[in-house]
Parts: sequence; C-alpha cells; structure tokens
Amino acid sequence: MSTLDSIDAILFSLSKAFCSPFAVFVQIQGCTICLLLALGWLMAAYVRNREVKRIRNSMKGGNSLAFLYQDVNELEHSRQVKLPRVTVVMPLKGFGEHNLHNWRSQITSLYGGPLEFLFVVESTEDPAYHAVTRLLSMYQDYVEAKVVVAGLSTTCSQKIHNQLIGVEKMHKDTKYVLFLDDDVRLHPGTIGALTTEMEKNPEVIFIQTGYPLDLPSGTLGSYCIYEYHMPCSMGFATGGRTFFLWGGCMMMHADDFRQDRYGVVSGLRDGGYSDDMTLASLAGAHKRLITSPPVAVFPHPLASDLSFGRYWNYLRKQTFVLESYISKVNWIMNKALFAVHCYLSWGFVAPYVMAIIHVTSALRIYIKGYNQLEDTTFASGGMLLVILLATCTFIELLSMWNLTRREVQLCNMLSPEAPRLSLATYNWGLVFIAMLVDNFLYPISAFRSHFSQSINWSGIRYHLKNGKIFKIERRKDMGPAKTDLGGKHLYKKGAPQKASFLSSLGRNLAHWRQPKKFDV
Repeated sequence: MSTLDSIDAILFSLSKAFCSPFAVFVQIQGCTICLLLALGWLMAAYVRNREVKRIRNSMKGGNSLAFLYQDVNELEHSRQVKLPRVTVVMPLKGFGEHNLHNWRSQITSLYGGPLEFLFVVESTEDPAYHAVTRLLSMYQDYVEAKVVVAGLSTTCSQKIHNQLIGVEKMHKDTKYVLFLDDDVRLHPGTIGALTTEMEKNPEVIFIQTGYPLDLPSGTLGSYCIYEYHMPCSMGFATGGRTFFLWGGCMMMHADDFRQDRYGVVSGLRDGGYSDDMTLASLAGAHKRLITSPPVAVFPHPLASDLSFGRYWNYLRKQTFVLESYISKVNWIMNKALFAVHCYLSWGFVAPYVMAIIHVTSALRIYIKGYNQLEDTTFASGGMLLVILLATCTFIELLSMWNLTRREVQLCNMLSPEAPRLSLATYNWGLVFIAMLVDNFLYPISAFRSHFSQSINWSGIRYHLKNGKIFKIERRKDMGPAKTDLGGKHLYKKGAPQKASFLSSLGRNLAHWRQPKKFDV
C-alpha cells in the first residue's frame, strides 16, 4: 500500500468517526455556539442602532447638539452651573502613538460642570510624565488638570495603586470620580452623559461603565484582540443594567472611596490585581447596580505594530484575572467562568477541525473516483455538516459585521469633529482566522495562568496567593517593554497637534466656568 493510500485510509476512517453520534453532537454544538453569538450581537446592534436613530431624529428636530444632550435645554447656563463636580483619574504607563489624541479627547470634554483631571504616573521617569506635562502646559489656563506621582505599589497592582492615589488627591467637593484608561478616546459628551445617568438614580447606581470598539491595525494580533473583545461587547450593549464591568471606563461615587463603602478601597488596596473584577465582585456581593449607557462605546485604535506575541501577552493577562478573587463566592464564580469559557472555546474550534477532514476526504474521493458505497455515504454526510457549519459561520460573521457597523455609526455621530471611522479597513478573512486562533489559545492561556500564579505586566511581575497579590518583583532585566495594545514607548519628538473646532469650544467652555490662575 502506497503512502497516499495510507493517508486516504486514515482520512476515510476519521471522516467516518466524525459522523458518529458524538461527533455529530460536537459539530451541531459548534453551529449552536455560532448562532448564539450571532443572536447576542444582533440584540446589541439593536441597542446601538436605537441610539443612532434617537440622535438622528433629534438633529432633524432642530437639536444640532444632540450628540451632547438629548434635551437642548440642558445646555442653558442655569442648568450647567448646577452640574456636580467630577474628577477624572487616569493611571498612566508609557507613551505610544495614540496617547496624545486620547488625552486631548479627555481634557477637552464639553462637560459644563466643575471638572478636574488627574494624570497619575508611577514616577517622573515614566515616559508618559514628560508627554502629558507638555500637553497640559498648553491648556493650563483653561483646564483644571495636574500630574500626580504615585510612587511604587507594594500591596496591589501598579494601576490600582495609581487609581487610589488619584482618589486621595481629588477635590474635596468631588461628587463623582471617573476612572479612565489612557487608551480611551472619549466623545465630547461622554462625561456629561455618564453624569446625567448617575444623577437620575444616585442611590441605586454603583458604577457606570462602557466598552471599547477595537480598530484593528491590520496585523493578525490586532484582529485577535478585536475578536476577543467582541463577545464581551454584547454584555455592555444593554442600554442599562449589566453584570459586566470594564476597567477602562468606570464612574463611581467619590464618597464610596472616602468612606470605604462596601470595602472598595480595602478590596482594591489589599492584594488587588484587577480593578474591574474586584469592583464587579463587590457589586455582586452587596447587590449594587452596574449600568452601561448606550452611548458609552469608545473608539480604540490598536497599535500599528501589534504583533502576535503581544496579543499572547495580553491574553495571558486577561486569563490571569480569573485567578484573582476576594471571597469564596468570587472564587467559585471565577472557576465556573474558567470552565465554561474553556469548554465553549474548544467547542467552537472542534467543528472546524472536523470540517477540514470532511472536505479533504470528499476531495480525495472526487479526485480518485472512489465508488465504495460506505466511503461515499460518510463523505456525503460529512459535507452536509460542513455546509451547515459554513452557513452558521456566515450568519455569525454577518452579525458581527452589523454590530461593528452600528458602533462605527454611533461613534461617528458622538464625535462629529473626529476623523470618520470606517469598516472599509476591516479584513473579514482575518477576522475569521482570528476567531479560530483566539478560541484555540484561550484554554491554553487559562491553564497556564492557573498553574503559574504569576504574571509579568509592563515589566512588573505579580505573584498571587489565595487570589491576592502577595509579592511584587521589579528587576532591571524585565525592562520597560512596549505595552501590548498601545505599543507605548518613549516620547522622543513631535509637538501636540493643533486643536480642532470642538476642542477649541471645549477650551472656551472650560475658560467660562473655571477661574484662571491669576484671577482673584
């Protein structure tokens, strides 16, 4: 028997095995996963599209500033002066190609109430320190903003440490504190929209959050990031209550930190690794509400040089989050999520592996002209499963495309001054490949995180014990590497660009409501 005949025999045997009842179940299960994802994205797209229609109809009705407020009367001076004070805390680490644009979108917010910005760095040696200091010098007479040096963390992650130091430094009259990642690109009305929702139910809402819309740069790594975030995005497109929380955008009551309500300060400070997972756990334990307004979706351009290795590092950090916990219930929930996610990930990938065998077997039968009834019968059955899987995959990708399209439309309407976002740059062939790659690697990363109990995050290695950080290592050989998504590096050249019309309007609004340094 020749080598090709041996290969054919193996292919036919596998194709036959993949037509067994259990194998058919696995393939039907994969199709079901595809359709459930498609349904989730369809419902999320409905919520985003409803907001697009609301803004469009409001503009047609004469409210040209509908991207800021639903009711144009909210812009009256008598209402703006009553808005509560908000402090925006941004923990910084490194400097990358998109940071200046992101920071400028934050400090030029068109929020009409008292507003301060605290950019918190680990030390003055952080490349972000010089970059943000230079940017703030341009707005020093118009925006209440400063850079805070937090020092090194000793009991929690550096990001959480920076956040807590920022809270300590916030204004005594601050009512709400908004935590933002430095890669968040805000819309002009974001802070106003979040504050408005908080003011509607201040006794009920614990945290308001949002979620990013990834803009892949063209590399496979960037598409894997996009694909990883898309299933989560449906949990944030509820238009209201959600159980999900994203650490990149969290508005909370300042008094919760001043009084350490629900243990928010101690829970984060004493061994906290992940800010969002810790706070989400506290919200669940104390039955507090997390909401996500329909306008809280933010463009998130990924680094142009985002390599596959940096995607893997990012995935490792995400799966490592499930190893941290603050209570027994939280531990059980994390382990349940660990098991379900791993099962669904490989349950998603397995049918495609089987489909390759079915297609290859059918091609060999066609090329060789085999007429054995048993082989052709199983090949025909296998191809029917392949066609079913292909149909479900097409529906899934179509639904993902539709949600992305709606979010692109919404972002363009919420930031009319910004460069227009477009779906034209998305490569849907790479999206499909990224779906398979990401779901295949997720369980591998999750198991590695489980057995290692340590992670390197931006040059700092954290070790967990009983779900909390107990050891932090900083060594020179770890080095200041580029961050995974933003690819942040040293700020070497280039001045901030000239501000746009809405940015200038933001300056004027800030100038109107805040005294200059030399005013008495």
